[in-house]
Amino acid sequence: MNPKQNNESGVSRRRFLAGAAATIGTPYILTSAALGQPGSGKAPANSRIVMGQIGIGNQGSGLLGNFHGKSQVQMIAVSDVKPPILDAAYKRIGSPQGGAYLDFRDIIARPDIDALVIATPDHWHAIMCIEAMKNGKDVYCEKPLSLTIAEARAMVDAARRYGRVFQTGSMQRSMDTFRFAVNAIRNGVIGNIKTMTVGLPNDGRTALEYGLGRGPDTAPPPGFDYDMWLGPAPLRPYNSERVSGNYGGGWRYYRDYSGGMMTDWGAHHFDIAQWAMGMDNSGPTEIYPAGTEGYPTLTYKYANGVVMSLGPKGFPNGLKVVGDAGEIFVSRSEVTPDAARRFRPGPLEVNVNRGRGHDEDWIECIKTREKPICDVEIGARSATVCHLGNICQWVQRPIKWDPAKEEIIGDPEASRWLSRPYRAPWRLG
Repeated sequence: MNPKQNNESGVSRRRFLAGAAATIGTPYILTSAALGQPGSGKAPANSRIVMGQIGIGNQGSGLLGNFHGKSQVQMIAVSDVKPPILDAAYKRIGSPQGGAYLDFRDIIARPDIDALVIATPDHWHAIMCIEAMKNGKDVYCEKPLSLTIAEARAMVDAARRYGRVFQTGSMQRSMDTFRFAVNAIRNGVIGNIKTMTVGLPNDGRTALEYGLGRGPDTAPPPGFDYDMWLGPAPLRPYNSERVSGNYGGGWRYYRDYSGGMMTDWGAHHFDIAQWAMGMDNSGPTEIYPAGTEGYPTLTYKYANGVVMSLGPKGFPNGLKVVGDAGEIFVSRSEVTPDAARRFRPGPLEVNVNRGRGHDEDWIECIKTREKPICDVEIGARSATVCHLGNICQWVQRPIKWDPAKEEIIGDPEASRWLSRPYRAPWRLG
């Protein structure tokens, strides 16, 4: 990182922190809850996991509430590039050791923080996660794990190099309906898997070069560090739609920052599909865009013979798995048929049920140093499936994939999408 940039940004950070502290009020008083005294419902401070969070937007706000409310967690610091959001989050955590930072590097540098929650737009995930792990932090990162396949692998490598506990925020792995369905499928209730159909919102719309519904370019709002929001992404004019978290448009549909519904919701349902196939450490071998080789929608082929397709327009948001002895459809609200929901594995069968929430799973694994239910390798492989689907749609031809080497075979143009150049001074690792 650029030392000069650190020094320059430090001035504005100190100014904002002074304002935030004045807004909230000082001095701070250590309450019985903070100290973990009897009747407070909190564990003693010295036994709690000290956390911070980077990114307090739509999803980030929910995560902040989840973790700040845990008796085993002490949330002490927040970071965001939008001052009003940051100020509100700072008031919300009300920590006597609190800090509010416009520059994420300041929160990463705090030696008193054990773990970080990262809920920024996708183009920031890899840099922030790797820097956090280098600084000894365990990480919870929202899905999709990365903007590119190369970033995903770099994040796995960093987690292993630094011995960090890394949970990908694909929380469907901790939801009852999906655990019931995967247990049934993995234990042969529908026989050998033949086909899978994945239904995504907005028919799995990919990201475009200039997004959707883009309004006029304007100056950024006062105090909003737009240059930091862009970070490693290309320099573009400010536009309110570009930075919006709106699911119907916003940054998710700009190729510079995300991959559209293919990566946003695909990181949920393709993840469950990989889990059901036992492919957490692998992936497809062939990918076909809609209209090629007779496939009406985006289609993947696996070495085990399974064919997985994106659902046609109107297909429900979820996953349909067809075997030679039956079929199962699963979503957040249902598992059909009911036999799948009633299935309980025996002692010698596959059992994917940990019986705890996604955030609780990460907290428990921080203590035990075990891999969480959606370890970084799983998040990387699931994101890769999504990225491959986007790449073959962007180049508009089939591609062949080597899941062991993580290489596109014989297509240099498509291979260029495996990574992206970063805007200076940002770099990976």
